[in-house]
Order: sequence, then C-alpha cells, then structure tokens
Amino acid sequence: MTNSSAARDLDTSRPHSARMYDYYLGGKDHFDVDKEAAETVASVYPGIFVCARENRAFMHRATRVLAREHGIRQWLDIGTGIPTEPNLHQVAQSVVPEARVVYADNDPLVLKYAETLMRSTAEGRTTYIEADVNDPDSLLDAPALEEVLDLGRPVALSLNALMHFVPDAQDPYGIVGRLLDVLPSGSALALTHCTPDFAPETWEKVTDIYTRSGTPVQFRPKAAVARFFDGLDLLDPGLSLGHRWRPDATPGSAGRPEPTDAEVSLWTGVGIKP
Repeated sequence: MTNSSAARDLDTSRPHSARMYDYYLGGKDHFDVDKEAAETVASVYPGIFVCARENRAFMHRATRVLAREHGIRQWLDIGTGIPTEPNLHQVAQSVVPEARVVYADNDPLVLKYAETLMRSTAEGRTTYIEADVNDPDSLLDAPALEEVLDLGRPVALSLNALMHFVPDAQDPYGIVGRLLDVLPSGSALALTHCTPDFAPETWEKVTDIYTRSGTPVQFRPKAAVARFFDGLDLLDPGLSLGHRWRPDATPGSAGRPEPTDAEVSLWTGVGIKP
C-alpha cells in the first residue's frame, strides 16, 4: 500500500521524531533538518545511537519470547516508525508464520513506506492504519483492525519508544489502559521508555532539543514507567534496562561488549494481562 499524497504531505520544515530515530539507526529515510536535530541530540547524549539499537533489539527479543513461550499470534504495533528490517512482523512470522500484525502510525513518511510493512507470509497477515495514539478510539474503531486481528484472542500491544512522546497532560496511562481494556486475558504489553534516571542533566538537554523542535516529550523515571504495567503480570526479569531484558534471546549476542546504563537509558518490560 503506497500513498502518492504522502510525500506531498511531508513537513520538512522541522525535524520529526520518527525520522530522527531513522537517523539514529543508520537509516536513509530522513531529511537534513532531521539529521541536524539528531546530531544536536547526539552532541549532548552520544549514547542515543546505543539507545536506539537497544530499543530495536528489545523489540525483536520480546516478539520472539511472546511467540515462542506465550502463544501470542497477534500484534498491535503503535508508533511503528519508518520500516527497518527486520520489522516486527518478520520477526514474529519467522517463529510463527501465521502471525498477524497491525501497524499504526500518524507520520506521512511511514505511510509512504507502508508497502514494506504489508509483505506478509502467505499464512499470516499484516496491515497499516494511519492513526494517532492520542486518539485510541479512532484506532480501535478502524475497520482494518478487526479485519486482521481477532480481539477475542490474545494480542500483544507493542509500544516501543512511544509513550515518552505523550506528556502527562495527554493522559498516557489512560491511553494505555483504554487500549488494554479491549484485549482479552493472555494479551501482553511490550513497552520501552527512555529515562533520565542515569543522567538527569543530559536528558534535560535532550528534552529541550525535542521541545524546541516542536515535539513535546516527557522522559520518565522507573516508577512512572512501571505504572504502565499496573494490573499486569510482568515477565522476568521485570522492568529492566534494555540491554538486560533477556539478552540471551538475541542471536549472536554472546561476546558483545555491554553498554553502560547511562548509554542505554531505556526501561523495558513485558506484562501479561491476567
């Protein structure tokens, strides 16, 4: 699914968080304004590249763990971002070819590349919905959602590096609660969230950079991130820094140098709905 109007709708006058993330990951789908903002972040927080890689690696591990150990066959991935292989559905379908994935984002550049997210296995299915996490009902009411996902069976809600873009004034906990409310017992929440816990002054500067670029952010301490999992059963090892959440589940990870906590600065966790 490509959209010819998507490119025309792109705002290249100011940086966009999804395109900055693409730059952190070494991608090519960003503009000079995004590169400039991303390099400004990197000048005060060089670990941003490590943080982005660890965020992506956690998504891969959590997806495999949920598919192999918890019988999850369906995913709702909100804040998908610009496609970077392997995408979530490729990871899930490498374990369970029948896996179904709904991607959602509100960035026109992601929509432009949505065809990449639609290349499913024959046994499985994927789709893309243009939606904003701040309006969860519009996403939940989208016909494409129930065309792909059976909401009577467990679904993994994947919110990777998303909720720190939802300040408290926008009711982030209410949004996550609304999304989880429609999912049955056995569903999961896989979430990552940047934190100032290990370098507060650095993250204050990062906050200022994003805010000045027109992207409000709220990087939260561990206790505030843990609130997203209220009522869920956290899988071992609980709420952990990204590089410490089941590192053995990453193929070929043995022998790699471990990053520092301040470099990663990313709380990660997976909770199961009772």
